Amino acid sequence: MEYNLGLVDNIILIVYFIFIVWFGIKYSKKGSDSTDNYFLAGRKMTWPIIGFSLFAASISSTTLIGKSGDAYSTGIAVFNYDLISVLVMVFFAMFFLPFYIKSGIFTIPEFLEKRFDKRSRYYFSFITLLGSTFLDAAGALYAASLLMKLVFPSLSIVELSVIFAIIVAAYTIPGGLSAAIRVDLIQGVLLLFGTLILTFLAMNNGGLDYLKSLLLEGDTMMKLIRPLDDSSVPWLGMIVGIPILGFYFWGNNQMLVQRVLTAKSVDHGRKGILMVGFLTVLILFIIIFPAVIGKHLFPGLPKNDMVYPKLVIELMPIGLLGLMLAAMIAALTSTLSALLNSVATLFTMDFYTKFKKDTSQKEQVYVGKVVSMIVLVLAVAWVPFVSKFDSLLKYYQEMLTYIAPPVVAVFMLGVFWKRINKHGAFWGLIGGAIAAFLTVLLKYTFDYELLGEIHFLLKVPVYFIISCVIIITVSLLSPPDDEDDIKDYVWSKKIYHEETQELVGVPFYKNFRFWSLVLIAFCFVVMYLYQ
Repeated sequence: MEYNLGLVDNIILIVYFIFIVWFGIKYSKKGSDSTDNYFLAGRKMTWPIIGFSLFAASISSTTLIGKSGDAYSTGIAVFNYDLISVLVMVFFAMFFLPFYIKSGIFTIPEFLEKRFDKRSRYYFSFITLLGSTFLDAAGALYAASLLMKLVFPSLSIVELSVIFAIIVAAYTIPGGLSAAIRVDLIQGVLLLFGTLILTFLAMNNGGLDYLKSLLLEGDTMMKLIRPLDDSSVPWLGMIVGIPILGFYFWGNNQMLVQRVLTAKSVDHGRKGILMVGFLTVLILFIIIFPAVIGKHLFPGLPKNDMVYPKLVIELMPIGLLGLMLAAMIAALTSTLSALLNSVATLFTMDFYTKFKKDTSQKEQVYVGKVVSMIVLVLAVAWVPFVSKFDSLLKYYQEMLTYIAPPVVAVFMLGVFWKRINKHGAFWGLIGGAIAAFLTVLLKYTFDYELLGEIHFLLKVPVYFIISCVIIITVSLLSPPDDEDDIKDYVWSKKIYHEETQELVGVPFYKNFRFWSLVLIAFCFVVMYLYQ
């Protein structure tokens, strides 16, 4: 597929990029004067800004390109990743977020040091840096380049990746999170607006009748709950696999959680998370349904990942086409800007300031900018490797299967069981890493699947259980940590009762618990309707 944009659409795209870079640079001076401002936007963001920024940053290449491609080939079951993750968001906002914000951390690995020791912090920070660079940043660049190659076929994927890297660097590196989060607010609104228009056009082009016919026929394309042998999302994987991956994405992912750490209070952070939860449910209607309709409108596409770009280019009229392409690119560049700031924060706060004591805030900000540049160069260099996978979603899923379980095990056990100690946490992380390494080595060197040909969602809990067994065993065989050192990082019923007292007299529409219940109910209604 190759297309040539008209003059109007080209102008809209160019003007959009100029505006985004200008808007980001406008906030650069305000965001680069201190570490708090550069890395966490001064910790003064309100929940609407956090919500839209999270939504824009979370609509990554795997969502816009990968999940739409999966929906094109297998139906709406891929939406289970989002639906179950919304329930995970409520869990995270309820139990983990208060610890993160009240502890004053800059990075998620920093929380591990406070709860356990620096060994766990360094390990988690290191693998997060690797994952952010070679998994997320490279994936975002590849997806954006794949999209724009349709309209600029003369440019290679690598050349387009360089162009996007320069655009994002122009506003993210000078201004840090203060600039990026404001740009993401605009891009989140634009993305929502553009995807709603595309959904309306897809429905009007015979899409609504097609979806109705699939529902009336009981076609599996329109079912969320699938058999155990389903290649997309088996029902057991929804229960035992997705929650682990979902918690890693929303509760341990520096890229996303860092935006929540900018909240001016725990309440604003929680409401920002709940807001993005409601917006995430909309993905079924604005991304998944249009992709299923694409199966009807454009059968037999050579590459499933191209269905959403195909819908945009074929259905959007002049003017709106340029706007929608801008919205899609906005989603991908928002992810990239979030990643740049998160890796800069991780390296600076978890490594640089530890090895070089008494560094000034100005020096820390400078180091963060240099790291961002290095990560961009590495991500561009890794883009050709990403293209070797069948789809972006498969690339992301396979990598995450090995990375997430040990980390989630440590956080879950550490926050809810005070007997888990620093030795158990560290060796649980290392044990999980060794198990993952052996799996990858056997698969790609000897063509042997350690756990057989079972669905990757069913492999996730196996790695999780292995890590849990190691964590618990080592913890019970070694002395417990000092309770006074860890009491502020372990959940207890006392915390729940204190929050209940604080909510006395708060109107229900301002109570995060009320909106949490509404969101949970909404998720189960959707699950029931498309079971």
